[in-house]
Amino acid sequence: MPEIPPRALAALERAQALELTEALVYAALARRERDTRNRATLERIAADEARHAEVLQGLTGRAARPRRATAFFYVAVARLFGLTFGLKLMEKGEEAAQKGYGVLEDRIPALRELRTDEEEHEHALLDMLHDEPLQYAGSVVLGLNDALVELTGALAGLSFAFQNTQLIALSGLVTGIAASFSMAASEFLSTRAEGGENAGKSSLYTGFAYIVTVFLLVTPFLVLADYRVCMAVTLAVAVLIILVFNFYLSVAKDLDFKRRFLEMAGISLGVSALSFGIGILVKRVLGVEL
Repeated sequence: MPEIPPRALAALERAQALELTEALVYAALARRERDTRNRATLERIAADEARHAEVLQGLTGRAARPRRATAFFYVAVARLFGLTFGLKLMEKGEEAAQKGYGVLEDRIPALRELRTDEEEHEHALLDMLHDEPLQYAGSVVLGLNDALVELTGALAGLSFAFQNTQLIALSGLVTGIAASFSMAASEFLSTRAEGGENAGKSSLYTGFAYIVTVFLLVTPFLVLADYRVCMAVTLAVAVLIILVFNFYLSVAKDLDFKRRFLEMAGISLGVSALSFGIGILVKRVLGVEL
């Protein structure tokens, strides 16, 4: 085996500890998993990670310990936000660590085999996980996107038309809650008409995403006095919701975060600007003063 430079050796030792940490995470999640198929998949990946750590130990000649605090963090994330999100977030950290010793792959075939195993085998196994929130991601996107586009636009128009935070909040809540029920019912009927299974769950995910978004967007008008500040905070909240949700999807489903974020944010903010202009126009044309 060729001599390993000190910096590359340090990278291998970090990767060795990371493999042990991931084996600990997969094993811990497997013990808590009720779905038998998911449990078997997690146990299989845990065994692979432990084997990878042994390969790296053969190269470094040193024993390593798992990072238990890191393992606890990823177990908590996976339990809170879903197996697929938590585990793929962790795997992205491993991909970054592997770049540190990538230059050695030509001289040490074992590293090339390890990387191939990570990219092909474990990623394929992760995609096999049964993760209910991701199964209904389309329904969540529908509710979230409609609430963001419709309510930010409505609140922008109402802000200039009323210039009264209480009236704006009341109108926004009534409009949003009614729209959430309507959207949930539409999703139920649409899914049922297409022959899809679990139309009830699809409608619940859509309605829940819509109504949560409504309350987040209306809250500034309930706690602040100046309607202009409220509208600015609401738009910031809308962008934050879009940011968090698209980050979640980009990790869990390996999607392009930047393109999806800019597209969704552009639509929501564009509709808000258009609605604000309509509010100005309607108020001037009708001469309504509140």
